[in-house]
Amino acid sequence: MRLRRPDGSTVHVGYCTNVHPATDLDGILAQLRRYAVPVRAALGCEVLGVGLWLAAPVAAALADDLAHVRRLRGELARLGLEVVTLNAFPYGEFHSPVVKKAVYHPDWTEASRLEHTLACARVLQALLPDDVATGSVSTLPLAWRSPWDDDRRASARDHVAGLARGLADLAGRGPRVTVGFEPEPGCVWEVLDDVLSGPEQLAGLLSAEHLRDGLVGVCLDTCHSAVGFDDLADVGARVARSPLGVAKLQASAALHVPSPGDPASRRLLADFDEPRFLHQTREQPAGPADRPQGTDDLGEALAGGLPGRAPWRCHVHLPLHAAGAGANPGRDRRPACRAGPARRPGRRGRRPRGGRDVHLVGAAAGAAPARRGRCDLVRRPGRRRPGRRPGP
Repeated sequence: MRLRRPDGSTVHVGYCTNVHPATDLDGILAQLRRYAVPVRAALGCEVLGVGLWLAAPVAAALADDLAHVRRLRGELARLGLEVVTLNAFPYGEFHSPVVKKAVYHPDWTEASRLEHTLACARVLQALLPDDVATGSVSTLPLAWRSPWDDDRRASARDHVAGLARGLADLAGRGPRVTVGFEPEPGCVWEVLDDVLSGPEQLAGLLSAEHLRDGLVGVCLDTCHSAVGFDDLADVGARVARSPLGVAKLQASAALHVPSPGDPASRRLLADFDEPRFLHQTREQPAGPADRPQGTDDLGEALAGGLPGRAPWRCHVHLPLHAAGAGANPGRDRRPACRAGPARRPGRRGRRPRGGRDVHLVGAAAGAAPARRGRCDLVRRPGRRRPGRRPGP
């Protein structure tokens, strides 16, 4: 779905599909028909953007045989879907019974991470609609924070430089594809400032030429930022002070617990302590300049890893519009995201380099910040408004 801002720029709003398992092309098409097409019909939009996740074997197979990409592109058009962004953070087996820290492997110290990301970029370039000049790919924030030493730092630097070279070469053969590194609690880059101005800042890994190209930047995930108690109200100014741009925004909220010591709150939290995914948990710091105290998973926090004297934020992706579950305990599981849709990151700052488009994907269709008066729905020439019934 495309929204037009008053200044003429386009916001590409997409439905994030990595919540749905698919390990081959047939599986991807099946889950698009099952989930994305009904979402498009429910929204009543002519074309719905989707943010695809491609497991490494699928990405490699598509990149090596563009005939399969043409099949995918044709089916997308038939279903009233388009792709301007890919999620290349999970490498594979993202829906295994246990994922946890395996989602960070391989990381940017390994050549296989570079190869996978460039394969995704090649596939996306072939999938982009004819009237879209720039696509985006999101990736993990270098690596989990430990182990992290000089050798791993040097390997990551080499592979990030290789990424910049590969994207520049790709841009010479078609539409531009940008890659955004996505800060996440527990990783080398936990919050936005770690990427923009921290000791390991991304700009320090890139040459002046690659910085000018603007093909490597940041993917801002609002849930991850909320977990880290990062106030995104001034993100535009922070990005403007950096040579980097925001390639992509992923819009969802984090789980906010005002009274983590309350027994009812802890019972609700226990429902989210599960074996598949990592749920990093942070306790609100005393001051805005302080780093929050945290644990790598929710179970550790519930077992006494955090004092519980101040509110907690937990890495659980919730729709921006989600409300509490009702009754007093329900208030303890309301989503919190300080930089919600009314204050989009980058609104007052510089747009991502390489185009005027903004790529935004949401965890649910209701997460899209489509407010009348701010953005107008873009009608696509030659397309008929769909009915309300789900497609095939």
